[in-house]
Amino acid sequence: MKLYLPSDEEITLSSEEEMTLPLVEGVKCGFPSPAEDFSDMRLNITEEIVKNPASTFYARVSGNSMINYGIGDGDILVVDKSVDPYDGCIAICYVDGEFTLKHVEKHEDHILLVPGNKKYKSIRITADNHFIIWGIVRYVIKKL
Repeated sequence: MKLYLPSDEEITLSSEEEMTLPLVEGVKCGFPSPAEDFSDMRLNITEEIVKNPASTFYARVSGNSMINYGIGDGDILVVDKSVDPYDGCIAICYVDGEFTLKHVEKHEDHILLVPGNKKYKSIRITADNHFIIWGIVRYVIKKL
């Protein structure tokens, strides 16, 4: 699985360049309800999903090893490097010179990187591996 990570170049958007779009709240998933006037509320998606801008980046997924976790080829991940890794998180990991996206299971004597597709094998991480958790996935953006 390849992940396209950002370059070291920092991009800063001025507030004029940030996009806000109208927000309609309370869209019913059950029975239809009478239409209400559209709200004057607006939403800036970046402000909504990026809690730590200095440590957050986007990554585009290539591959299908995480498909059972709802992450597929072409999806965009919102990854936060400031979040402490925890048991059960989905993370971008650097293992022996390569990046991979996996579900992290912490065990007493090792870490297990678990794919979300039975066609792929788990990766057992021990002290012999060069291993870094690069960042924790906070959101997945996908096209339907």
